[in-house]
Amino acid sequence: MKHSEAFVKLVDEVKPHIKETIPEEVLPRLKAGEKFYFVDVREDNEWDAGHADGAIHIGRGVLERDIETIIPNKSEEVILYCGGGFRSALAAFNMQKMGYTNVVSMDGGIRRWRELAYPEEKPQHANV
Repeated sequence: MKHSEAFVKLVDEVKPHIKETIPEEVLPRLKAGEKFYFVDVREDNEWDAGHADGAIHIGRGVLERDIETIIPNKSEEVILYCGGGFRSALAAFNMQKMGYTNVVSMDGGIRRWRELAYPEEKPQHANV
């Protein structure tokens, strides 16, 4: 998907103020059982089509509204991902503004996760 110029500019403005990681660093940590929240911030329909194994879903549209209920401890580590790392960067920035101190955006998002053929949960319904 081609992003609008203004959207890319906004993401570029926030990226220097957030921490980022990559799927190649996240999967070994998941496999090792490290404790952190792995959060998919994509839309509901994107989540329903398949998501990284071990992730929880808090859509970008409700993240700021619901995050304190789901993750009340603002010092917990949270790794966010989206389709490619743009929406998760914005989400990480906003969470930091809300007082979260250990938030990371996964650059490359689910696209990179899938390129690497990392484990994914997909719906169990039959193809029609």
